[in-house]
Amino acid sequence: MQKKFIFFRNLGLENWLTTIKKMNNFTKLRNVYTFDEIWFVEHHPIFTQGQLKEKENIIFSSDIPIVKTDRGGQITYHGPGQQVLYFLIDLKRRKISIRQLIDIMQKIVIETLSNFSLKAYIKERSPGVYINKEKICSLGLRIKKGSTLHGLALNIDMNLKPFDYIYPCGDMNIKMTQIKNFNSKIKLKDVQIILIEQISKLFKVIMINSD
Repeated sequence: MQKKFIFFRNLGLENWLTTIKKMNNFTKLRNVYTFDEIWFVEHHPIFTQGQLKEKENIIFSSDIPIVKTDRGGQITYHGPGQQVLYFLIDLKRRKISIRQLIDIMQKIVIETLSNFSLKAYIKERSPGVYINKEKICSLGLRIKKGSTLHGLALNIDMNLKPFDYIYPCGDMNIKMTQIKNFNSKIKLKDVQIILIEQISKLFKVIMINSD
């Protein structure tokens, strides 16, 4: 039964630390009867450092907080207008590897962007999704108790300036982009609808709104 459904929650605009505490608590308490969930959220401006943190990836100081996190990857930025998806998935139950989950996550984003006539692609050895040689979506995951935490961040209609203060994902050659740069009429809610459709399709599940 738990394999047939994934619950999704729309947390709106929420402080990053608040979400992380809830996510860690969810994972700590989950058991074989716990349904998988995917959380949709936007965060107040914040830089998050992955486990592969390097100070050299911070170019300029700013008033935006920098926090350490236990996800994979390096530094990135979150802010309003960016759709973050947290995947709280039991890998063993779904009989998929972390590599397969990453492939599914990237495909969800690529297919979603395709729905808006945006041609996106992936790069080998550089997880994430790209358009015209610029990065539009970043990924970072963590596994605890055989289940995943964290997820992806898709830039939709946000202030990209803070990305100039860092080397996004630890790569000085990465330039960030967003959906607004290609089509200013597309709103976050429009993207959410298609993301849910693609998640349902690629995980072969029924998505249930638990708000």
